[in-house]
Amino acid sequence: MIKLLDYIPREYLALKINYCRQQLKLLPNTKMQIHKVSGIPTERLFVGNHRYNPNSPTGQKYMSVFIQRDELERQLRVYLSIWDYYFKDEPLPECEPHPVNRTLCIDAHNRVIMNRAYFDSLENDANKKYPKPKDYPFNGIYYRSSAEREIAIFYTEMGIPFKYEPAILIKDITTFSFPDFVLYIPELDNCKIHEHFGMKDSASYLKITKNKYYNYTNAGLVPELDIIFTHDVEEVPFDIRYAAAKLNTAIYGTMIATNL
Repeated sequence: MIKLLDYIPREYLALKINYCRQQLKLLPNTKMQIHKVSGIPTERLFVGNHRYNPNSPTGQKYMSVFIQRDELERQLRVYLSIWDYYFKDEPLPECEPHPVNRTLCIDAHNRVIMNRAYFDSLENDANKKYPKPKDYPFNGIYYRSSAEREIAIFYTEMGIPFKYEPAILIKDITTFSFPDFVLYIPELDNCKIHEHFGMKDSASYLKITKNKYYNYTNAGLVPELDIIFTHDVEEVPFDIRYAAAKLNTAIYGTMIATNL
């Protein structure tokens, strides 16, 4: 059985390690210690040479930093252990975290930057046009196929935020479109769209696939960079490693294309 956390592609894993290190450098050093107040052992938050009551206004602010640092350090330990198990030397330095400026044409005159603000504006599980079967639940959402549920589990275990079937505007489309997944990659402050197609041998389904491909590219998205396409049919069962490889290609391509 594949352990999804172990199967982080090399370039994306390097990006995650470099991102954790970058963020830790930006955050103040904080630590929690027991300090005696009037002889009573009391928790105090130390920031440099200063100490704060965690319940005070300033203490609460630094408590948030302490929690962020603790989570980043935990993630870094996990990612480094995976890297050390599979690879040698330091993580790839060219996998540098940096904001990118990829845009989507929502009409003939307007583009939106596909960043965190755009991701946060999208409603999760917004497609009410077509009923969904109750056979593929995960985390309170019903997915339309076992492959889609497997993809959702994969992104969840990889720690990648996503919205399932959100409503988005696309140039020259008069109604909302509902991509299967919109991902948010915090290391690049960038969204990716993931469309998963089944029944690729069906003529009607191929027409839908062709139309979606045209609509996305017409809106300025670059296939395999801004948008990922995966497929499966009964004769070729879906393998999540295929999606992981596609995701890695899109992320690495974005890093290289925008790291000028």
